[in-house]
Amino acid sequence: MHSEWIPQIWMVLPFVGLLLSIALFPLFAPAFWHRIRNQAMVSALFSLPVIFLCGRYAPHKFLESMEHYVSFVILLGALFTVSGGIHLAGHLKNTPRANTALLGAGAILSNLVGTTGASMVLIRPLLSANAHRRHHAYLPIFFIMVVSNASGMLTPLGDPPLFLGYLLGVPFFWTLKLFPIWFVSVSFLLIVFYFIDKKFHRKTPAPKLNHGDKPAAPKIYGKRSFACLVAVVAAVFLPPPVRELVMVAAALTAYKITPSKYHRDNDFNFMPIQEVAVLFLGIFITMVPALELLRLRGGELGVTAPWQFFWSTGGFSSVLDNAPTYLTFVALGQGLGAGGPYLAIPENILMAISAGAVLFGACTYIGNAPNFMVRSIAAHRGWKMPSFFGYLFWSLLFLIPLFMLLTVLFFRG
Repeated sequence: MHSEWIPQIWMVLPFVGLLLSIALFPLFAPAFWHRIRNQAMVSALFSLPVIFLCGRYAPHKFLESMEHYVSFVILLGALFTVSGGIHLAGHLKNTPRANTALLGAGAILSNLVGTTGASMVLIRPLLSANAHRRHHAYLPIFFIMVVSNASGMLTPLGDPPLFLGYLLGVPFFWTLKLFPIWFVSVSFLLIVFYFIDKKFHRKTPAPKLNHGDKPAAPKIYGKRSFACLVAVVAAVFLPPPVRELVMVAAALTAYKITPSKYHRDNDFNFMPIQEVAVLFLGIFITMVPALELLRLRGGELGVTAPWQFFWSTGGFSSVLDNAPTYLTFVALGQGLGAGGPYLAIPENILMAISAGAVLFGACTYIGNAPNFMVRSIAAHRGWKMPSFFGYLFWSLLFLIPLFMLLTVLFFRG
């Protein structure tokens, strides 16, 4: 009975309702939404009908989604906790060149410690260096687009769907074939960011130092936490539940050995990760019918060309977890029967699926794991972040031209 479950369209309504709640409550009821308890209540309200449906028709799908959620939140929680003990102090330049260089460094670091790891290490220095700006909301927006998403395309460590591909048999260094797509994407966004930052930098004078003060050179504190960060990244290659146990141990160790001063200097608290854990629990539950519907009826989309795989994989990845979306479109690609060197898929289609799953995550706050965390960290520091739809507007304003350019350059065939 379980294997024959075909969800109806109306079963996706709880997922849509939860997304609308995340988008609209901060706009129309910010005081209500600010409390974690109320977010949990809304998340549970939309989750309960799906829990009932899954319990009756597909308990194995529900358990599978919960396994993914536990791995997801432990990885995020571990990276969040460890990075909270790494403090970059001193005089950080906030010029357009310095900010662009920081985003560029994140674009490289993301391929070594993942987009989540790089985001958690670098977002606080960026916010601190530019806190005096009057117009600064675009800074975390571009940070999300570059560091939290587009950059993690060169290794399986960069983004979860690529790691899944590696586990399925794609060679570890195959993702280097995505370098031209990575280079065009990151370069495009960095160039646009530089000129926008240059414009707004002129409107806000740099903070004045007292007479005789000499700016302190930047210095990294909490270096012991880097060993814990390496342990979290290395644990990705371990089988569950050993993987999760190592991550939890590394996070607890990092929190214990970090002097409280570093946490205070970073304005560190667990509110952002609590918010992510509560809301994404609801997302992982309510998206089960949507993913199953896509898996069973995705072939009706008529997706056959690389550009179609790029846009369709990306479109679903922007609102659904990109890891299972990647697997779904890999299955669609295998259904073409065209064969290929890896996963029985033509290489240009595998590249389109991989790029779409990674890049389109930047379209929404929920498109990729670190997006919501970056937004929460900035918001809890007093930065006025765009609403769900506000961010969607600004991201698509810059990303749609990029996606069209990539389609013309790489995915027309």
